[in-house]
Amino acid sequence: MGSSIDIHYEFVFENGDKKSFTVRLSEKDLSFISDPDKEPALWAKLGLNQCKVCTLKADKKTYCPIAANLSDIVWEFKDFLSYQEVSVKVTSPERSYSKDTTVQEGLSSLIGIVMVTSGCPVMDQLKPVVRFHLPFATMEETVFRMVSMYLLSQYFRKMDGRLADWDLEGLNKIYGNVGQLNRDFAERLTVAANKDANVNALVNLDCFAAGIPMTADEMLDKIKNYFTSY
Repeated sequence: MGSSIDIHYEFVFENGDKKSFTVRLSEKDLSFISDPDKEPALWAKLGLNQCKVCTLKADKKTYCPIAANLSDIVWEFKDFLSYQEVSVKVTSPERSYSKDTTVQEGLSSLIGIVMVTSGCPVMDQLKPVVRFHLPFATMEETVFRMVSMYLLSQYFRKMDGRLADWDLEGLNKIYGNVGQLNRDFAERLTVAANKDANVNALVNLDCFAAGIPMTADEMLDKIKNYFTSY
């Protein structure tokens, strides 16, 4: 096995209980490195509540790749309420981040990594930004990072002699599909959990996904003066 990029999440609750998760990503292509010995939960079957925008075929793939990789995390938080307070520390190879927040926000950040690195064709296009993961990002930070990622992808297309989109039309389409996937995937999570932490963590992600196309133009216009030196 090649080198990996490990991102570690630790949740410390008010009563002293702790939950820890390490997301291991391939250094080569940022794909999620799963444990081959673990059997995913039944709710992870691809054909159960399959997302409308999913291009995978249930007769060729048994499990939804996102659901399979989220099984353990969802199980650990199935009895938690979204508003419960928690201290979250995130450690990446470069640095650590910490925040006193809610289970919903901390879990949202963790779920987001797994969703975009698991091999889902819809979420794959957001994968590059995971290499420079920024937990607890604001909407402004998220817009800047996503637009930058998309424009860099178009630069690589241009360098390869392919058509490039400099008007961000493709980014809007990507987030349209991501929003649909988030809403459909929430149906899976309602089956997998007793309380609302998992579902509301996904709702939090969906709010960001919906907000990026709506706020991108305004936010970019706001920061345009930062680039006058160019």
